[in-house]
Amino acid sequence: MSRWISRFRKNQVVWLSTAIHHQKPSQASPPPIRVSITESAGRGVFATRRIEAGQLIHTAKPLLTHPSLSTLNTVCYFCLRNITPNNNTSHHFQAHHLLFCSEHCKHNSKVFYDVESRADWSAFHDYCRSQGLKYPLLAKRLACMIISGAASADFVDILQPASLSNETISQMDEGFGLLRNAFVKADIMDEQMTFLSKQWYASVLSRIRINAFRIELAGGSYEDLLSMAAASIEAEIAVGNAVYMLPSFYNHDCDPNVHIVWIENADARLKALRDVEEGEELRICYIDVSMSRDARQTVLSQGFGFQCNCPRCLSGE
Repeated sequence: MSRWISRFRKNQVVWLSTAIHHQKPSQASPPPIRVSITESAGRGVFATRRIEAGQLIHTAKPLLTHPSLSTLNTVCYFCLRNITPNNNTSHHFQAHHLLFCSEHCKHNSKVFYDVESRADWSAFHDYCRSQGLKYPLLAKRLACMIISGAASADFVDILQPASLSNETISQMDEGFGLLRNAFVKADIMDEQMTFLSKQWYASVLSRIRINAFRIELAGGSYEDLLSMAAASIEAEIAVGNAVYMLPSFYNHDCDPNVHIVWIENADARLKALRDVEEGEELRICYIDVSMSRDARQTVLSQGFGFQCNCPRCLSGE
């Protein structure tokens, strides 16, 4: 185990040291990838040419974001960027104590905030907080986007859903009731909520459950990221969760060849951890790579619904 972790962290340092010298996230050329059907794992992402270790493969903006409830007063409510108390560029909504890091984020938040700000979410947030739930917050944000007309009810249907037991679905009833009740009390018209059924709520959560990413900001720049190369993964700060389109098509491997990182906000950057050959599938690790094989198998089975048969797991490492 220690040998593998050492190799992984060595790859991280290689990637970090080369990131500064490679192309910037705003590259104009198409990413060197294609999405195809795999033999055993559904859709997957494959290299269309050789990709060098440390190379930026592509960036991705989130479809949905939501801060952790513990960071509501410290991060941008739209892009999840950390905001310091003395940041004069932040914009404070006094009524709800929410922050935006820029006029741009404040403007873009209108796709959900004009609807969201009309409702009292205290009961819904208390429910999520007491149950340790984070994904219903993303479902709430999507519902607000649909009501505002910024998204359709099938907005995330393209994403792979998790298999939910009848017991799990029944446990969603309280959250669904609190969500719908918040809209009703805010005088949202019935015709705007025709989509908001228990079936829709369960379907959305089944997709968010296995496609959402936990956002951990690594630093403020590539240089900051490089200076943190020796720091442990646990030192990074989780600021919220987000759902993406293309990154959700990457399959899992406990010894991944691609790493996803967030530097300043929820914009994702996917970089090669090692050299990747043309035609090779690109894979990321869904969980903490330092866990034991048995722990990884349990988390992947219970949280994502599959048994991992990657070379690392098959070797017992």
